[in-house]
Amino acid sequence: MTSTRRRTPGGSALSGVRSFTGTQRALLASGLLVNLVSFSVYPYLAVLLRDRMSLSMSQVGVVLGLATFVQFAGGVPGAALAERIGFQRCLLIAMVLQTLGSLGFVIGGTWPTVTIAALFLRSAATALYSPSVRGYTVHGASEEERPRLVAASYATGNVGVALGPVVGSVFIHDPGGMFVAAAVLHALMMIGHVLLPREHRDDSEVIEPLRRALRGLAALPFAVTALTLYLHMHFYQYLSSYADGRVPTLFYGAAMMGYSLVLAVIQPLIADRVEQMRYTHAMALGFGGLAVGMVAFTAGNEAMFAVGILAIGAGNSVLLLKNVLEALARSKRSPAVVFSHQRLAEGVGAALSGLVGGGLYYQFEAAGHLPAFWLAVAVQCVLIPPVLLLAHRRFRRPQRERAGSS
Repeated sequence: MTSTRRRTPGGSALSGVRSFTGTQRALLASGLLVNLVSFSVYPYLAVLLRDRMSLSMSQVGVVLGLATFVQFAGGVPGAALAERIGFQRCLLIAMVLQTLGSLGFVIGGTWPTVTIAALFLRSAATALYSPSVRGYTVHGASEEERPRLVAASYATGNVGVALGPVVGSVFIHDPGGMFVAAAVLHALMMIGHVLLPREHRDDSEVIEPLRRALRGLAALPFAVTALTLYLHMHFYQYLSSYADGRVPTLFYGAAMMGYSLVLAVIQPLIADRVEQMRYTHAMALGFGGLAVGMVAFTAGNEAMFAVGILAIGAGNSVLLLKNVLEALARSKRSPAVVFSHQRLAEGVGAALSGLVGGGLYYQFEAAGHLPAFWLAVAVQCVLIPPVLLLAHRRFRRPQRERAGSS
């Protein structure tokens, strides 16, 4: 298992930020603001749909599940479109859709059905925006610059994820005001994206038709990313229910914000080191951190919750960054397409976590042994990654033998 290594180490994270171009800094700021607005609304969508539409929670789950699928899986056709018309144009279209979606949430107070249309508009906008902004951020960058740019992109995005729910809580009793503010901010960002320069296209770059959007997929990073999200979403989706009655709500909210800030701080600092690390070593560190975090949750108190969230944050800082860098190194497709493949892998993992993790949580809860749920997840963190590596090696061996005999 090899990874692309640079001959000379890069400088500090701070020097890397100073070397970013004005366009790259604007794209990083845009990523922060988009996530800030999105996650100021996202935690409260279930309540919003239930109140406006009088839907049952099972119906709300179906709507949110479909919207999430559009957001993740839509990244593949979104990246294909970006290859054809360019990153700047795709980002502008995405911001137009975001603005319309925010306006739809405002109007949805009077016409509730518009709320669902607005939700899917914003999901489609995110599907187009995510691979385009990350593809444009690393467009034209050298192999030495890519780790810092990828890390900075994820870090600024995580700052937005961390601050979004805090901003949303200010407007929780006045969602209309939050949606008006979001519409105004999206409109201003739309104007800002008009001013972004169009990227220079490489005439030698091969643009595949949409039906071959998955061509050149880096199989192992795709599988490891799906597994990472599968295990991570157990923590992200079910810890809130487990924490209820065990730790104060304010502590839990602050701890989850801390998780996103951990990723935002650590990833730029370790970008060079992670880029040079062997993939197997990164997997051992990353999944090991997830396992330690899951075990810590079994104690059910504030101190061990903090330890668990810190361990998972450190593990994911390595895993998520290394998976993207490895996918970029192994695939010959454009960065936007590679990022869309990774988004699709995240969607697969998140969906699998919902299907498997929810049932597993229910079984342990019904048996009255809920702390053991986290032990079961920790065992998966330890056992599944080596099985995945073994399966990958077994699958590649016949291919190498056929290539050697031809």
